[in-house]
Amino acid sequence: MGKRLIVASLLLGGLLAGCATAPVQEMSDARQALLAARQAGAASRAPQVYSRAEALMQRAEDQLSVGGYASARKLAEEAKKAAQEARDKALTQ
Repeated sequence: MGKRLIVASLLLGGLLAGCATAPVQEMSDARQALLAARQAGAASRAPQVYSRAEALMQRAEDQLSVGGYASARKLAEEAKKAAQEARDKALTQ
C-alpha cells in the first residue's frame, strides 16, 4: 500500500507540474499576431478590435508576472484571436 501511495503522489505531482508551466508559446503567438495586426494598420482601420487585443495581451502579461499561468494562457489565446480579427478587418478595408 505504501508503494502505491508514493507512485500515486509522484504521478499527481507530475500532472500538476505539467499544468503549471508558463504559456511561452501562447504568449509568443499572441505577440506575433499583435505585430501583424499593427503592421496591417489595424490600430487605425480596426481600432476597437485592435484595442481589445492589446488589452487582453496586457492582462495576459499581468497574469504571467504573478504566476497565473492558466489565466495567462487563456488570455493570450483570446488576444491572438482578437489580433487576427483586427488584422483581417484592417486588410479588407
